[in-house]
Amino acid sequence: MNALPIARLQFATTTSFHFLFVLLTLGLVTLVAVMQTRWTVGGKPELLRMTRFWGRLYVINYALGIVTGIVMEFQFGLTWTGLSAFAGDVFGAPLAIETLVAFFLESTFLGLWIFGFGRMDKWLHLTLIWLVTLTAYASALFIMLANSFLQNPVGSHVENGTLRLDDFGALFANPALVASLPHVAGAAIVTGGFFVVGVSAWHFLKRTTEVEFFRRSMRVGVVAALLGSVFVVNQGFAQFGELKMYQPDKLGESAVGAPLGAMIGLGFLMFACAILGTVLLVRNRITRARFLHYLMVAAIPLPFLAAIMGWLVRELGRQPWLVWGKLRTADAIADVPAGQILFSFIAFTLLFAALAVADWVLMARVAKRGPDPVDEPAELPVLSGV
Repeated sequence: MNALPIARLQFATTTSFHFLFVLLTLGLVTLVAVMQTRWTVGGKPELLRMTRFWGRLYVINYALGIVTGIVMEFQFGLTWTGLSAFAGDVFGAPLAIETLVAFFLESTFLGLWIFGFGRMDKWLHLTLIWLVTLTAYASALFIMLANSFLQNPVGSHVENGTLRLDDFGALFANPALVASLPHVAGAAIVTGGFFVVGVSAWHFLKRTTEVEFFRRSMRVGVVAALLGSVFVVNQGFAQFGELKMYQPDKLGESAVGAPLGAMIGLGFLMFACAILGTVLLVRNRITRARFLHYLMVAAIPLPFLAAIMGWLVRELGRQPWLVWGKLRTADAIADVPAGQILFSFIAFTLLFAALAVADWVLMARVAKRGPDPVDEPAELPVLSGV
């Protein structure tokens, strides 16, 4: 039994699951921050209820996503020891910064935001959610910094069989990062927008009495979906130009052909859905267009599918290199029997499947229940009634 394909499939499964949680987390926290900003400035009670409702869904997804990230980190030391030995001095630096700085700051600010609901000055509380948002995107920056180094190992040289860092600033100017980071940010906004629109559309299909609440929510979601779609399409094509600089043959390889075609098709389909929603929003028909409601509920998975296709294009095109031009994937795998890797792959997959089901069940239950009554206190009881 060959351990290499099992190890690759294991890590692909792990990163794909984690990436889906991350996208929704980044997208939702951005929209929640916008909603709370509008409430803080304007004072409309409906916006506070929106902040609480969508914020509760965000926190559930965030909490379950942490577990997938922890498991993914373990695999570097358990399965890919060759990567740690060869490139750990460079590759490990942004990962360490992400964990020790960005992630811990994000978690701290989020805890203060959750338990500070209704207990602190509204402007201070607003500052906290924006700090949560900024540190979340800082985490994404350092993760993409590390991944982009694998795609294009700039600012380093080989010394005594290991990579040494010459210029930390070169990592931030890496062409593999310049276009991909905005692309990921746009994908997160699209994911959050389609999720908010889809849940709101479901409530309209169920003849909700919270018309104003979900009308406002759908408006925010549609705008986010449109802006994010434009950004995703633009930055996606911008990456094609960047690829010519460091992986000129990547897009011509058969391995990336199928996911590339699906990714482009899904991107334009999401853009078309967002345009339709915007037109109906401008014409003030978005709450009555039942065909749009059915469409948007069905479209909730589209950003997730497009993200997975995009991730496959990015990673498959790098093979057979783990660090492009420096370290082959086959040389990076740990000296572990294939049977053990297969066992861990099955165990991790079952764990992630359980987490995905738990996330879906919890979020679906909260989403179906809808917002709290108008006269509820202003706290954020994250798991109440779940």
